Amino acid sequence: MNLIDAAFARLKDEGKTALIPFITVGDPNLDSTLAIIKQLEQSGADMIELGVPYSDPLADGPVIQRASERALRGTTVTLLNCIEMADRARQEGVRIPLILFTYFNPVLQFGLEKFFALIQTKGISGLIIPDLPIEEDEEVRTMAEAANVHLIPLVAPTSKDRVTRISQKARGFVYCVSSLGVTGVRTDFHSDIDSFLATVREATDLPIGIGFGISSRDQVKRFEGVCDAVIVGSAIVRQIEEAQLLLENADTREQGLNQIGQFVAGLKG
Repeated sequence: MNLIDAAFARLKDEGKTALIPFITVGDPNLDSTLAIIKQLEQSGADMIELGVPYSDPLADGPVIQRASERALRGTTVTLLNCIEMADRARQEGVRIPLILFTYFNPVLQFGLEKFFALIQTKGISGLIIPDLPIEEDEEVRTMAEAANVHLIPLVAPTSKDRVTRISQKARGFVYCVSSLGVTGVRTDFHSDIDSFLATVREATDLPIGIGFGISSRDQVKRFEGVCDAVIVGSAIVRQIEEAQLLLENADTREQGLNQIGQFVAGLKG
């Protein structure tokens, strides 16, 4: 069984909602990323999205864009580095599902066959490609299923009549976008968010998760009753940004990790 399916089954039995942090691999460096992954698991994360730094991140707001810039500065962090990070995490004892978040061009340049042959052996359970529309994802979806890697789609309140088609082809869970526009901390969500989530729920038997803009325990709690997972990205990446100097120094890294861990534990409640 795919680890994502197993995690959701366990959480459903326990009556809990998954917390899924997003981080950018290589921010502020690869060794720090490995330590952050371990800290996130220890602090209660149920799965982790590993973001591949990209020079033109269309779905990402300024906080995550800066994280990509930091990761690409100096020794460039590549797609291969991000895949290998999952393997390093597994070797260090990380057991929760790891989901790779990447844009399509790096995968295409890497080579689809090579990409899927590699990720199925490196501890990656899910894949999110936000700029790959359902109308063009058949080859990727087929190869992902053969590799037992769940291709997780994004649906937005503006998806409307496409919600059912997207949801029916989903694997793992359906990622519901809470707000229009790019990622980033928000105080308000789309006005029809609850009816949108109900529409997605009717369209699939899979778990549904919500992300984009969620940054506090109150916001996590607001969606716990209607979603199976809550994804938190920019708020955690901002914590990493604020702890950058601590993380880059071996003598103070633990202090930086503790700051990040306390924030994530607070999201869990």
